[in-house]
Amino acid sequence: MIWKTPPSIEGLNMMSQETAGSALGIHFTEIGDDYLIAEMPVDARTVQPLRMLHGGASCLLAETLGSVAGMLMLEDITKEYVVGVDINASHLRGVREGGKVFGKVTPIRVGRTVQVWHIEITDQRERMVCVSRLTCQVIRAGGRG
Repeated sequence: MIWKTPPSIEGLNMMSQETAGSALGIHFTEIGDDYLIAEMPVDARTVQPLRMLHGGASCLLAETLGSVAGMLMLEDITKEYVVGVDINASHLRGVREGGKVFGKVTPIRVGRTVQVWHIEITDQRERMVCVSRLTCQVIRAGGRG
C-alpha cells in the first residue's frame, strides 16, 4: 500500500463532511493499494440545464479524489498539506440525470514537492465519461512551500 496515512472509508467520508464534495453527494467507496474510488450522483446538484452531468461537477469529483489521495501521501499532515495547482479534464461522454458516476484516482508521480494524479470517471455501465489529470503542490504548514 502506498498510503503514508492509512485511510479508511469511514474516515475519508467523515473528513469530507461539510465540504464542496459532500454538497455534491460525493462518497468514497473503495480504497486500494494505490487507488481510491468515490461515487457521485447525477442529480439536480450535478447537472447542467439540459439535465446532463455538468463538466464542472466532474472536475470537482476529480480534484476531490486527487487532493485526498495527495493528502494520504504526506508523512505528517500537521506539518504539510497539498493544494491543487492545475487540473485538466477531457469530457468524453454525457451522462443523463438519474444515475451515478464513479471516479478512480491513481498516482502518476508522487514527489516531495509535486504530485501528479490520474483520475478516470466512468458511468454505471463502466463507460469512460471523463479523464482528468491533477497536479498538486505540497506546502509546508506555516511556510511558503
